[in-house]
Amino acid sequence: MTHTFLLEPGRWTIQGSWLERHGMPISVKGMTLVAWNRDNWFTMATKLIFPGSDRPEISLQYKGRLHDGERQYTFLLQHSLLGQVEGEGWLGPDTIVQRYWVMSDRERRSGFETMHRISDDTYYLSSGIMAGHFLTNTMEASLGCQSK
Repeated sequence: MTHTFLLEPGRWTIQGSWLERHGMPISVKGMTLVAWNRDNWFTMATKLIFPGSDRPEISLQYKGRLHDGERQYTFLLQHSLLGQVEGEGWLGPDTIVQRYWVMSDRERRSGFETMHRISDDTYYLSSGIMAGHFLTNTMEASLGCQSK
């Protein structure tokens, strides 16, 4: 079984919980669209909303490149909360792990995401954002494929 998330074009739904320091978990929902071009460049657009909350939505626009035969990739990300971000990802047998850091940031913010494959159409996402050495928020959610 090979990865379907990120490595194939598709539309994925997100549903789970968002947790901030000293706060209770809140519901988060969203959608991710993945597209590829012929030169091994991918784009990924994600929008997260918080139903029943006055929290503003979060949008993420990725552009990255996976070289032929490689298991690592790099990406640039425009994040509505963090601004300009650079990152790298690794493709494991059952997981995709991403790490990123905010460019020119005095707070030294960074983050990580792990997507664990449950089946071809389902992944489990665990992520976090840090400021310096401290977690500021985490998210855990299911990713479900809507179309490929």
